[in-house]
Amino acid sequence: MRPIIPDYLAEVLGDVESDTSGELAEYIPELAAADPERLGAAFAMIGGEVYGAGDIDIEFTIQSISKPFAYALALADRGFDSVLAKVGVEPSGEAFNEISLESGTGRPLNPMINAGAITVHSLTGAENLNPGERVDRVLRGLSAFAGRRLRMDEAVCASEMENAHRNLAIAHMLRSHQVLTEDPRPIVDGYTRQCSVLVTTRDLAIMAATLANRGINPLSGEQVVPEAVVRQVLSVMFSCGMYDAAGDWATQVGIPAKSGVAGGLIGALPGQIGMATFSPRLDSHGNSVRGVSLFERFSSDMGLHVMEVPAAARAVVRSNHVVGNGPNAPRVLQLQGGIGFAGAERIIQEAEGIPPSDARVALDLTRVHSIDDVARRMLLEVARRLTLNGHEVYLVDPESIIPDPDPGDGGRVTVVADVDHAAAHTATAGGGHIR
Repeated sequence: MRPIIPDYLAEVLGDVESDTSGELAEYIPELAAADPERLGAAFAMIGGEVYGAGDIDIEFTIQSISKPFAYALALADRGFDSVLAKVGVEPSGEAFNEISLESGTGRPLNPMINAGAITVHSLTGAENLNPGERVDRVLRGLSAFAGRRLRMDEAVCASEMENAHRNLAIAHMLRSHQVLTEDPRPIVDGYTRQCSVLVTTRDLAIMAATLANRGINPLSGEQVVPEAVVRQVLSVMFSCGMYDAAGDWATQVGIPAKSGVAGGLIGALPGQIGMATFSPRLDSHGNSVRGVSLFERFSSDMGLHVMEVPAAARAVVRSNHVVGNGPNAPRVLQLQGGIGFAGAERIIQEAEGIPPSDARVALDLTRVHSIDDVARRMLLEVARRLTLNGHEVYLVDPESIIPDPDPGDGGRVTVVADVDHAAAHTATAGGGHIR
């Protein structure tokens, strides 16, 4: 069976491809030379599966998407009290490069704006690290989130430092308030190097999935940062990650997210999925135009708004076994619990492994108590593709969890009351319903 999720991603990429609005980040010469037509999207599940479409293996610089991950490293390295004493968690309602400091203390309002991110960079690693050692700590930490060794783009770094006047001004302001306690220039240089790390859309999806997976990288199994740190980071991403568009994002998309001016955009939905897109043209807020459109589609199509409480995906597939003997013995996927997007993805994985020799396949919903709309559509697509692959498909659905199932063009499903009926049923040209 052809994989469903990459097909979906290819479809939505096609839907936004014609949108050429927005501009490249022309204030950084190296970024102004980027190919504006690049477009990719990737999903990384907390079980380690990665799906993608488009330019998901093209490298680009991480830019401000590094901010939540550096914040996580600082919290893990220095502790909550030390970091919160220097950087707040309140939305600024302003652009990423505004000088948003607390009145009286000079503390940056949050770690997602440049003032906060520069301060956070100074707090990564142990207190006695020199600037070079601090950069190495950040690079190792970002690499752990990605599950592979990352590297920096020296040309982009040099280009950004030549134009870092505003960040240097912010850093000197922070130094005047004793928020920074070192020479500001090496800190800004280190922060610029942090933003110049090269990643792919695939890397970013895995990094986001590490946040979604309580700080455990789904590929390496490494606990990159503690679970309490992840909760803090995701909370700040949700309220502050999209700068002065954060309110619209929280209500319309509802996924903790972070953007970067190279065109990357990530989202992490706790317990379910890490997502990433790449498209270099930016809107007036500095967010990828097509990336924002893609995330709006993801949220709407798959019910991924964080305020829509998802059903647990764990153990949705209770068993995968053949019942009886002989050529008509059905392979039964016994499902259970409440099924949402992540649970349906687990069912897809099981279905993709069904051998062609299994003539009959039964999807047993006897133990399923609920299924949301996106999972219902995904399950029916599984039935359709199994049919197209030559299988006879049965839906064991005595409680009509899926009433009047229609798998769509080329699909065919027979609804039966129990697994024994699937084994005994003689298929007819038009299918059938047995209760």
